[in-house]
Amino acid sequence: MPDCDYCGATFDGEEAYLDHLAAEHEGELRSIDQRRVADREPDSEGGFPLGPAVLVGLLVFSGALVVYVTFLMGGSGGTASASGLPDSGADSVISQVETEESTGRNHEQQGTEIDYQTVPPTSGDHYGGTWESAGFYTEQKAYESLVHSLEHGAVVVYYDPAEISAGGEEGLRGWASNQTGQWRSFIAVPNPEDDPEATYVLTAWEKRLTMNEYDAGTVRAFAAEYIGRGPENPVR
Repeated sequence: MPDCDYCGATFDGEEAYLDHLAAEHEGELRSIDQRRVADREPDSEGGFPLGPAVLVGLLVFSGALVVYVTFLMGGSGGTASASGLPDSGADSVISQVETEESTGRNHEQQGTEIDYQTVPPTSGDHYGGTWESAGFYTEQKAYESLVHSLEHGAVVVYYDPAEISAGGEEGLRGWASNQTGQWRSFIAVPNPEDDPEATYVLTAWEKRLTMNEYDAGTVRAFAAEYIGRGPENPVR
């Protein structure tokens, strides 16, 4: 029985799984899953294959919906989730998240050197006039700016440039493209530490979770639970 890589659901067969991907995760599909959905055969109940043209239409619609919800609702203080994002994450994932005590949230002048108790940090003083926008970055960013993004409700994922997989990069780029509101963004940056604690370190305000292998369901659960819920202006 196949398990869904995006939400963990289990299905009796491949056709049911592909139907689920097309109906529930069209805006999140990696390229290989897009091809599997587009090329599938008709099911026993008279269904028809979801051809490339139809799939492209669905992806365009999903992208438009994400933009609408993220910018017109999430970015302006609305409470709706982005397309396909649950209101909370799976308990099996969230139960593994480490909660760290806040070390403050004062705004400091740009260039002030701040000593963080844990790295990557999940709270603390930070630059008051600078934060990082959503995106997948290949250059390191200052902790002081990233902590400000956490305060804004961002999820920041630190990846090990030497260990990140092709699937991991593709997944992180997808999240960074779909979650772009000022108060609910998704940011992926290289881990600046010489010896990272894991290949992927997922952070939100006062929250930390590590992965050595990229798992789409884990990232989805973490984002569903924490994105848009920073202390400065929660929008979910």
